[in-house]
Amino acid sequence: MNYTKINNSLGWLCFLTATITYVLTLEPSASFWDCGEFIAAAYKLQIVHQPGAPLFLMIEKIFSLLAGSDKSKIAWWMNFGSALSSGATILFLFWTITALAKKALWKTGEELTSTKLISIMGAGLVGALAYTFSDTFWFSAVEAEVYAMSSLGTAIVFWAILKWDAHADEPGADKWLIFIAYIMGLSIGVHLLNLLVIPAMAIVYYFRRTKQATTKGTFWALFIGVIILGVIQYGVIQYLVKFAAYFDLFFVNSLGLGFGTGVTTFALLVIGGITYGIIYSIKKAKPVLNLAFICLTFILLGYSSFAMIVIRAKADPVLNNSDPDNVFALLSYLNREQYGDRPLLYGQYFDSQAIDYKEGGNIYRKGKDKYEVAGKKFEQIYDRNTLLPRMYSDDPQHVSFYRDWMNLGESQSPSFAENLGFLFSYQTSFMYIRYFMWDFVGRQNDDQGHGNYTSGNWVSGIKPLDALRLGSQDNLPPSITQNKAYNRFYFLPLILGLIGAFWHFKRKQKDAGVVGLLFFFTGLAIVLYLNQTPLQPRERDYAYAGSFYAFTIWIGLGVAAISEWLSKKITPASAGYFATLIGLLAAPVLMAKEGWDDHNRSEKTTPRDLAIDYLESCAPNAILFTYGDNDTYPLWYVQEVEGVRPDIRIVNLSLLGTDWYIRQMKEKVNQSAALPITMPNEKFVQGVRDVLRYSEYPVEGSVELKNIFDILTSDAENDKITMQDGSKENFLPTKKFKLSINPQEVIATHTVSPKLADSITPAMEWTYNKNYVTKTELAMFDILAHNNWKRPIYFAVTVPNSNFIGLDKFLYNEGFAYRLLPLKSAFVDSTKQEEERLNVDVMYHNMVNKFVWGNMKHAGYLDPETTRMITIIQKSFNQLAENLYNQGRKEEAKKTLLKSLEVIPDKNYSFYSVVHRYYSADLLYRLKETKKANLLVEQTANNIVAELNYLADISSTKENLASNDIQLGLTVLNELIKVSTENNQTALSNSLKNKFKSLETKFVR
Repeated sequence: MNYTKINNSLGWLCFLTATITYVLTLEPSASFWDCGEFIAAAYKLQIVHQPGAPLFLMIEKIFSLLAGSDKSKIAWWMNFGSALSSGATILFLFWTITALAKKALWKTGEELTSTKLISIMGAGLVGALAYTFSDTFWFSAVEAEVYAMSSLGTAIVFWAILKWDAHADEPGADKWLIFIAYIMGLSIGVHLLNLLVIPAMAIVYYFRRTKQATTKGTFWALFIGVIILGVIQYGVIQYLVKFAAYFDLFFVNSLGLGFGTGVTTFALLVIGGITYGIIYSIKKAKPVLNLAFICLTFILLGYSSFAMIVIRAKADPVLNNSDPDNVFALLSYLNREQYGDRPLLYGQYFDSQAIDYKEGGNIYRKGKDKYEVAGKKFEQIYDRNTLLPRMYSDDPQHVSFYRDWMNLGESQSPSFAENLGFLFSYQTSFMYIRYFMWDFVGRQNDDQGHGNYTSGNWVSGIKPLDALRLGSQDNLPPSITQNKAYNRFYFLPLILGLIGAFWHFKRKQKDAGVVGLLFFFTGLAIVLYLNQTPLQPRERDYAYAGSFYAFTIWIGLGVAAISEWLSKKITPASAGYFATLIGLLAAPVLMAKEGWDDHNRSEKTTPRDLAIDYLESCAPNAILFTYGDNDTYPLWYVQEVEGVRPDIRIVNLSLLGTDWYIRQMKEKVNQSAALPITMPNEKFVQGVRDVLRYSEYPVEGSVELKNIFDILTSDAENDKITMQDGSKENFLPTKKFKLSINPQEVIATHTVSPKLADSITPAMEWTYNKNYVTKTELAMFDILAHNNWKRPIYFAVTVPNSNFIGLDKFLYNEGFAYRLLPLKSAFVDSTKQEEERLNVDVMYHNMVNKFVWGNMKHAGYLDPETTRMITIIQKSFNQLAENLYNQGRKEEAKKTLLKSLEVIPDKNYSFYSVVHRYYSADLLYRLKETKKANLLVEQTANNIVAELNYLADISSTKENLASNDIQLGLTVLNELIKVSTENNQTALSNSLKNKFKSLETKFVR
């Protein structure tokens, strides 16, 4: 067989291996985080969060068609799209590795011996399959997210530049560069990570076109590559649209023409300019200029997928993030203005004080006939600034973390050295190297890590080495050993990659440098660019997948290095086979064995099923307020795709502060009528009533919410106060709110049952909990004041209390949502913590008879988000059972607890979970379910003891970072002793006492 045939065959074998792996471990429905939004948007070609992924959505729409009429399979087929893209990534990675290995082992004109062929193909197999089973890439491969398809774009362009390199001296070879430009343009419509390959490709071009490469020339080529990257990222993606926007501004506002005429004129000028440039370059015989213009043309052709954003936004779909139906809205969308700015090269420290501000340009919005000024851009000026500001956020939680991480005193200001220390110790080491080690050394568990010794760290499985960093590893608890993500690679993939890197630099320094640049720009360069704040809502390893891709090239080349060394000991042919076998066992086989269980999501349906439970918590035609990604995106999915409860209007409070979202809430969607928002659009457009401050006004008693709302939206001068700059703004005159209640109205609308008529309060009175009103609260006030109880109002149980606007005492839990009910509050003992209110009958029906539970009990793998939700579910079951028991409804209380035991997994080892298990055991004893209570007590106690013994071992050599967990564990164990003693379980109680005494000797010193 010839080289090409073997190379192609083994490449496709890797593709099949990877694709089959990903299909077997594919999540059957929507996942948490962005996947629900992407699937819902792709299904109906809607608009996702900034900066969009139009090509990804259009491709996934094609995959959705394969589901036929079965809507429950749409998510699976879109997930399959990611699996297929990931399999194709592995195909191109294999061909990339074999191309590099061939360049290192074979010179043109020489015979390609079978020995070298074996080493080349072995390198390709080991490297490609190592990436197949790497933690980060595998995670993205089994869900409908952009990162799988983005990785495919990266793999294609890096492979293509090597193809160009191999054929650069042949006529027409530059077609590969044009192909690369087109793929990169297309990839912009998926994710921008693909652009980071450009600097490495610039070096390949320089080395190939230069007879004698020099250090100076190499740096110039790298500099030009970075400039090209910047030109595409900022010039093409942003400034082309910005120029088009200001052309349109001139044509509409100055010339009085219609919207879009300036954009059309600018587009024609761009097309004409590029056409002229191409013709000029041909006439003047300037091939490099000609190539540049043609490549720009194909980049723009690929980038044109963003036309879908504007086209679909004009159709006003249900999901229409930012409503980018005009060029200024599109510019804001592409610039990710919704997420704000962060300093990169120069900026403030976290404790810097704003001393002034610098006024920038105008912010424009589309008006009725012309563009209007929505406000000004302002840049704050601070008293202390630094180069490369890394500790810059003034969020109180972030400030506390900065001080703790860098050991700063309460009033101590950070120095430049400490600023850089945070860059190296946290942003680089913890938020990049930790992820790198997950993939090639091993992982402790899938708990999110924030710097302690027990959550989300990398481990090798070599206990003495792990103990140096994390404390004793001799008595590992179930939270680690039984965590599916406890993966140990014993440094073997890392060592193999380092061997390959050293060998590559020794044999082919230029090519190794190119791979090194790819590794840097898709890894450490992203660290510098993202400038992440601490306490991220989720792990961010997916951002660095390209860096891990580059390293697996060296893992593959490690086979060639080992083969070369072995060939000195045994026959060369045998050396190639043995090296390949060693590489396969040290990397892909070991990684597949360890990683299969925590990447196999084939039995997990919790995101979809819990989303259904959120919706099924609500009465017909309800308004449901949500807050974050995981209590919104899965709900969008089940509603938009599977058609679950289309009568409910989901209102995301994080988006409600934008004018475009409020406008959408005023429209009918699916079977949900428009929300009772009475404000005309001009009352809340961008730049109007963005933030209204509280200014105490002499008002007696509580004020009707409708009157408050009228004052806040009034245009009358006497309803405004004068600001420091002389302008006048509406203000909040009081925090004491009131909503008068008509009992007949709330009974007629089925808000309250007639049997509770005596419990209806004549007026809901509460204290607003903020010192300002944003558009979010303003819209909520409008809804509450004008709903007249016609539609039930709910808050998801995951919405932070601060977003309840002070209505806490009128919110009643009905399962996964709190319903707003105008009921009198029972007497509350001010010395005790106020208990959560329950609508017991409705909640019992929902949780015991109605809800679905996502196969939580028996699924092979549960992600951290599900685990966190389980704690909330446990708490709800216990509260419901306690209320039923207190009402004398013991049989229903028993059914509630038995249901919880039926659906909640046993293996949840968080300390906050064990608290709720104690309450469950206590209730089971009271309900005479002694055997089940004993079992639960014993399991919980064993878990606590194992965890505390582990923490004791750690604290003997390391700083105690888990004092709260230790205190909580000992407290719960003591309570378990009490409850077992009170219920005459003498043997169990004595056993627990002995365990408690043993722990006391370790912690009480």
